[in-house]
Amino acid sequence: MLKYLFSLSLLFYAVGTRAQSEVSGTVLDNSKKNYVEGVRVISTGGNLAFTDSLGRYSIPAGKGDSLFFVYNNKPTQKFPVRSIINTAQFDISLLVPVQSKYSILKEVIVYSKSFRQDSSENREAYGNVFSFHKPRIESSVTPGGGVGMDLNELINMFRFRRNKNLKAFQRRLEAEEKEKYIDFRFNRSTVRRITQLKGAALDTFMIWYRPGYEFIGNSSEIAFTQYILNAYYQYQKITDMGKLRKQE
Repeated sequence: MLKYLFSLSLLFYAVGTRAQSEVSGTVLDNSKKNYVEGVRVISTGGNLAFTDSLGRYSIPAGKGDSLFFVYNNKPTQKFPVRSIINTAQFDISLLVPVQSKYSILKEVIVYSKSFRQDSSENREAYGNVFSFHKPRIESSVTPGGGVGMDLNELINMFRFRRNKNLKAFQRRLEAEEKEKYIDFRFNRSTVRRITQLKGAALDTFMIWYRPGYEFIGNSSEIAFTQYILNAYYQYQKITDMGKLRKQE
């Protein structure tokens, strides 16, 4: 008889355990922006949990149980588990202000510029430099319709230091633009995806096989991908030979 009662009690316990499910969510303050840490989450079925630094909690509860939350010894109303629509995200807001080191941000949209956009903005910012040409004698038309000499061009012809500096600056900006275009196409993400290289091996590959501007500017995506693959095969042979020499 005792064995039968013991087995029956185990059966009831197992059924009761299976009937329970996890209720989880987040506790926020009255602004609905700040997480509330250290809130006691109590189930009338006898379970207890606490919210973490991000206001999160998870507690087992049966369908017939109710949950309530206690913060600063002040309990909330009871929430019947059977009335909770989404037990995986049962979030509540307490009627208290809380200063938290973590809070919810408003929606943030991050826009990524393309190389073309960056290049256009750079050329717009330094338009006078990119459009610079060696001063030359040119004719100009006066408001009265007469033809004369462009005095500004004439004056600039004798501003040798200014012309030299502008020309050097123009060459530097053009060189930087070419390097940025190489970086744009020959980037770590693309090379990693094609070669599966990582860490120091990827760093070495990026230095050894960095292509020139003329090649990369005239290559289609297929030709460029094939270049990276061919370079990778060559890189493997070199590194394999290095390993063999170390073993010898």
